[in-house]
Amino acid sequence: MEVVIVPDAKAGGELIAEAMAALLRRKPDALLGVATGSTPLPIYEALTGKVQRGEVDASKARICQLDEYVGLPAGHPESYRATVLRQVVEPLGLTEASFMGPDGSASDIPAACEAYDRALAEAGGVDLQLLGIGTDGHIGFNEPCSSLASRTRIKTLTEQTLVDNARFFDGDIEQVPHHVITQGIGTIMEARHLVLLATGEGKADAVAATVEGPVAAIVPASALQLHRHATVVVDEAAASKLKLADYFRHTYANKPTWQGL
Repeated sequence: MEVVIVPDAKAGGELIAEAMAALLRRKPDALLGVATGSTPLPIYEALTGKVQRGEVDASKARICQLDEYVGLPAGHPESYRATVLRQVVEPLGLTEASFMGPDGSASDIPAACEAYDRALAEAGGVDLQLLGIGTDGHIGFNEPCSSLASRTRIKTLTEQTLVDNARFFDGDIEQVPHHVITQGIGTIMEARHLVLLATGEGKADAVAATVEGPVAAIVPASALQLHRHATVVVDEAAASKLKLADYFRHTYANKPTWQGL
């Protein structure tokens, strides 16, 4: 696992955006897996800037989403599909034809989950999957004790997640859907490159457990230790509990593999 320590969220966004741009230069039709929330916004802003300045051509890129609420009506502004279209697809100048995600309004949710897994495989697999991390070490909506072999499936949101997400629904927890479709850890692990971005002191314990702790279902993100190409990008605050922080800083300073991604 590569651990890259950066000064702040903006620097992390720039670094990851350049890795994505480098991928698109090598493989113009790469399938990019994206995440929602506030953490990846600096990545999307930096990548959009590169496209607008002509530094990279993203016109053939494909985008897929990590998870989706169950039961929101089509076009709901807080659905993850609408969020990804607004924050990623449209700013990059792409159309909905370049985008794929699970159907959270399907009448048969288990079948929709299986269909999304198949669609990802038929598309050739995800080339680079962006991830965030929860304070409890969850990735996607794979909460602690999720199976490390899990596939795309329906999950029930925890009370804390409902509280956290209420800010996107005018602060009304009653409006937050109680179920989501999420790529399982096994599905996530099939991506060719996993890139996790974490910022802020509140993520420090989760980052330390992910990077330096044992691989365990209680910390779902620890599964990244088993991936053939996983990169964790953290700011100084999120890196504050890492015992090997000085080693990681030295590794980043010398950039042994990152620029070749």
